[in-house]
Amino acid sequence: MIDAAARFPHSYGEARDRFVAAARARGCEVSTRMHPSARGPDGGALSIDVAAEGDAGAPTVLIVSSGTHGVEGYGGSGIQAAWLGDDAARREVDSARVRIVLLHALNPWGFAHDARGDEDNVDLNRNFRDFARPQSANAGYAKLHPLLLPQHWPPTWVDDARLGWAIVRNGRRAVQEAVSRGQGEFADGLFYAGRAPSWSNRMLRALIGEHVAGRAAVGWVDLHTGLGRDGRCEVIFNGRNDARTLARARQWWGERVTSMNDGSSVSTDVSGANFAALDAAGIERSAGVTLEVGTRPRRAVLDALRARQWLRHQADTAPSLRDDILRQSRDAFYVDTDAWKNAAYGSARAILLQGAGALAREAGATR
Repeated sequence: MIDAAARFPHSYGEARDRFVAAARARGCEVSTRMHPSARGPDGGALSIDVAAEGDAGAPTVLIVSSGTHGVEGYGGSGIQAAWLGDDAARREVDSARVRIVLLHALNPWGFAHDARGDEDNVDLNRNFRDFARPQSANAGYAKLHPLLLPQHWPPTWVDDARLGWAIVRNGRRAVQEAVSRGQGEFADGLFYAGRAPSWSNRMLRALIGEHVAGRAAVGWVDLHTGLGRDGRCEVIFNGRNDARTLARARQWWGERVTSMNDGSSVSTDVSGANFAALDAAGIERSAGVTLEVGTRPRRAVLDALRARQWLRHQADTAPSLRDDILRQSRDAFYVDTDAWKNAAYGSARAILLQGAGALAREAGATR
């Protein structure tokens, strides 16, 4: 394999430059969707960049996306850049006659600002809802909200004790489910679903629709980091709670595919997940998975989310504390070691090749 670790970025700007350069060097079709208003910390422009390779008329397509959760783009972008430089993988894909479409930095504001949410604090992976209908309240999150986001940071020992007791009293899994399911009541809170489709939501729907139209079968790998043990990779079913679609995902990627719907995954059930964008495309034979690369212990990740969320609403934070929180947020979702980066790419490479192989078989079955 190539030296994957050298392809991982240290900033959003570096990630974008490397991705675009690698895509052009590989001969991909490159396009850009500029954000109309959001800007990076330095005032720079932000965008979702797209690289497509392979036969444009191929009957099947594999979509690979990064940065759904902003700061998780460090790992996802590194995987995409390493893939673009992997000639051996390309030869395998070329022989399969599968179109590959890479979507880079779906939430560019979050990536650039070391945050999970977007410029409006919206969690893209909770934003795919029918906002024309009343949204269900998340009573569990409402009880935890004041404990998760205290008035001051770092929290006092009393704040930490109250949150710790809530976790012990309710159980870690129940608290994880309440916090991460998504909520629409607290615009300043964690896992906020928003009140309308976000810019990234609209762009993702448009991009998937554009690249999958007329295909016989479509696979989707959404790259994430944060949940699980350091360097451990889990392949999580990313689709509605449908036995037939789950079976297809396991047919394509193997029985190791877990599901947040049946408790087999490190992730819990969420509301408003992005698989709705693929469902809306109307491709009968489709399946998506999330590749989740573990980083830090769960409490460390939760505290990093809390700190970054607190910082978002504090305009007069001391520079030293601000820098510490941003570093804490980045470290929770990105392990800056060669061992972690190479392990992440090795796992992703196998999943992408497996998906391409499955789609090649689908193409053969339709002839």
